[in-house]
Amino acid sequence: MNKIIFATGNEGKMKEIRMILSDLGVEVLSMKEAGISVDIVEDGKTFEENAIIKALAVSKACGEVVLADDSGLEIDALNKEPGIYSARYMGEDTSYDIKNRNLIDRLNGVKDEDRTARFVCAIAAAFPDGSYVTKVAAMEGRIGYEIKGENGFGYDPIFVLPKYGCTTAELSPEQKNEESHRGKALRMIKEELRARM
Repeated sequence: MNKIIFATGNEGKMKEIRMILSDLGVEVLSMKEAGISVDIVEDGKTFEENAIIKALAVSKACGEVVLADDSGLEIDALNKEPGIYSARYMGEDTSYDIKNRNLIDRLNGVKDEDRTARFVCAIAAAFPDGSYVTKVAAMEGRIGYEIKGENGFGYDPIFVLPKYGCTTAELSPEQKNEESHRGKALRMIKEELRARM
């Protein structure tokens, strides 16, 4: 295994992934960097199902080891929305500034202790022989009252980690990778990859 394809076009995500997998000693490429274009219909009902669908589709197309994640934000007071629709919430081309503002507005009047939320990340590793493994991890927190922080991406500026008293967009990349749902899931999948090297 000298390279791994990660089934994403999200640059922010790729930066995090490369940092966390850097000690594997393999090249980690995005689909774009690997020149792979596959139309994938993410019609799973869970983060895990969507991650498996993506990883298997891309691995089948390129014959390489492929990692795919499906992750999102679950807000308890909003019936776990946006959930598996996190990326497509309010439309795929809607900016996260607008999405974040909308979620804060929808929680208007909701008390601190009822603003609980979590980021969930499922990662699937698909292998050229058609087999796959998955790992799921979460990061618990709550939704803040304003958009804060310049680091991170997506819903990071409204997701508060009580342990730090700030949003995940206010953490350093190192701190975020230590705590994040994606960091935890990637470290678990990394052990699976090591076992096959």
